[in-house]
Amino acid sequence: MTTRQNLVGTAQRRVDGRAKVTGAARYAAEFAATDLLHGVVVSSAIARGKITRIDSKAAAAVPGVVKIYTHENRPRTAWLDSSYSDEVAPPGHPFRALRSAEIMFSGQPVALVVAGDFETATYAASLIEVAYAAEAPQTDLDRQRSESYVPPKKRSGIEPPPKPRGDADRAFAGAPVRVQQEYRVAVEHHNPMEPHATTVVWEGGGAITVHDKIQGVTNTHAYIQGVFGLSADKVRVLSPFVGGGFGSGLRPQYQLFLSVLAALDLERSVRVVLTRDQMFTFGHRPLAIQTVSLGAEADGRLTAILHDSVQETSRFEDYQENQVNWSGMLYRCDNTKLGYELAKLDTYTPADMRAPGAVLGLYALEAAMDELAYATGIDPVELRLRNYIDDRDQNTNKRLTSKALRDCYIQGAERFGWSRRDARPRSMTEGRELVGWGMATGVWEAMMQKTSARATLTADGRLEVATATADIGTGTYTILTQIGADALGLRMEDVTARLGDTSLPHAPLEGGSWTAASAGTAVQIACETVREAVFKLARRLDGSPLANVDLDHVTFRDGRIEVTNDPSRSVSLADAVKSSKGGKVEAEETASPSMIQQMRYVAYTHSAVFVEVKVDEELGVVRVTRVVSAVAAGKILNLKTARSQILGGIVMGIGSALHEESVLDHDFGRFMNHNLAEYHVPANADIGAIDVIFVDEPDDKASPIGVKGLGEIGIVGTGAAVANAIYHATGKRVRDLPITIDKLLDA
Repeated sequence: MTTRQNLVGTAQRRVDGRAKVTGAARYAAEFAATDLLHGVVVSSAIARGKITRIDSKAAAAVPGVVKIYTHENRPRTAWLDSSYSDEVAPPGHPFRALRSAEIMFSGQPVALVVAGDFETATYAASLIEVAYAAEAPQTDLDRQRSESYVPPKKRSGIEPPPKPRGDADRAFAGAPVRVQQEYRVAVEHHNPMEPHATTVVWEGGGAITVHDKIQGVTNTHAYIQGVFGLSADKVRVLSPFVGGGFGSGLRPQYQLFLSVLAALDLERSVRVVLTRDQMFTFGHRPLAIQTVSLGAEADGRLTAILHDSVQETSRFEDYQENQVNWSGMLYRCDNTKLGYELAKLDTYTPADMRAPGAVLGLYALEAAMDELAYATGIDPVELRLRNYIDDRDQNTNKRLTSKALRDCYIQGAERFGWSRRDARPRSMTEGRELVGWGMATGVWEAMMQKTSARATLTADGRLEVATATADIGTGTYTILTQIGADALGLRMEDVTARLGDTSLPHAPLEGGSWTAASAGTAVQIACETVREAVFKLARRLDGSPLANVDLDHVTFRDGRIEVTNDPSRSVSLADAVKSSKGGKVEAEETASPSMIQQMRYVAYTHSAVFVEVKVDEELGVVRVTRVVSAVAAGKILNLKTARSQILGGIVMGIGSALHEESVLDHDFGRFMNHNLAEYHVPANADIGAIDVIFVDEPDDKASPIGVKGLGEIGIVGTGAAVANAIYHATGKRVRDLPITIDKLLDA
């Protein structure tokens, strides 16, 4: 049996593109509801202390105000009862708004004003007066690092640093060449285009439909059940379109809790939308202070790797990332020692932000590798090739499912023109600008999660594939449409993908770069089941030309099932489905990662990033003029959306290296640049030419459909490559990202 295999692996336009550019796609704050109320959050003015008084009389007197919620009058809800859990994914217990008078971070919600319209609620919120007994906040990681600690309990899904192997301290002390430096990346906030919002539609009888800004509706669904004690059948969550997340939408944010609380209390539909200012009051990429020590022989071969990180977390959660483990597996070294500790600050809990942990840890490692390249006088690419490890992860001692990183180095270097690089810092110029070429390695886990999907073929010859996972802008709608179309030999126009609805088959949130492998495999299996069932129906038709043909000898093409060596003998899918009892053929299947393979193998996506910068030495202005990113990610489902994922990651990497920084005032414990005017992200003028190479990498073990994730790998390594290029251009090593004009001039 064969199918027309000319959609998967090709460049296809997004099937949801027209809906997005015409406004037909609706987001969480755009769904209508009868008699809808609007809630506005009042944020705390201090970062630590207690509320001593809240005066809401003037606000309550405003015509149109329905109710004002504070910690003094909030309804009794299930989260006060220990029999219910607010455990979410990623694992942990998020901040619970209006629980008490205690203030734990700046911008903490202290009240919710609910009114008949948004403007009235906003005005009334401005009239609320809050008095505090303030305490001095502790938000300076440099001061708190002396009180750091090893997390007593590991976060599920995040491996703690492996035990030391060899004797790294001794090997480092005796190494002919040594590099030891401290590196850090500033706090960053996600800032997706769509702010966080929730519209709760009161359906009556205690049932609600929730439209939430979330990267996984099943996450919101479970949270609402656990926090409010509602049964599963009383809650439906939808999020068909997400205007960007970058990890901020992995967890339910506090506007969800507040909107559901008000809707259940008032038995009315309620919408709560956070302002851009309030988008800076919750999770962020954490600040981490990292020390990397590399010991090597004169020929560049690593003899010791030591990587330690102290990272911030909140007072109320132990947020953890995989920051240092990469240093134990990316290069061959028999003596490694990795350490990871937390320090509690008076801030909100940090959150997963695109390639969490890897952006920080690999920046430090890859910047240190560049310093080692100069210390040994070895080309940075050659240094990495001399320490290349082919088939094994030394942290786990498991085999790799595949690894084409060597090809990434070779193809990326050739496309970039790396052989023309003069290794001497400040040796390359163009007019009044210094030119620098730098490179770095990227790596990210290639994961798969248990996912269910449904495929339905109807009597009009159309196919619907459905799963509860999300599309946060990555192209999930499109790749699932491609997989379904190829599986049954249909045009993409004849296939519809449905996502982001808890009434659909269960799927995990979209994150970690696992959705293509997970949802794609589930859809593939469901379509294969439908294919077998519809073939059986076709064989049973009166006078069927397929009556005596096996499935292995037919081809699904153009909406028909035809004998492979005699296409004139065929049956249309529509005719076959019409003969079924219900007028449709439907199958729901679940895809799970192989436990046996997980015990034997580990899978990673790899990249090699090459960057050109031009630096005006007098002004300190840095321009990233060229980037080449060579990526090995298994099978590429859609060349167009895949390239877009890498482009987006690279832009974020440039932002991390040169622009993005959430600035804390430690006296107030507050992020001061909480707006898009002062929080800088790259604009079009900041981005030069970007060239993406997908290296051929067959892999039948990472996932059943041979796919590895792409969402994260584009950003990983990019910041280090930019920083390394700046050093090559200027001879100035700045180890604190972002590299802004003042830092470069002061270096």
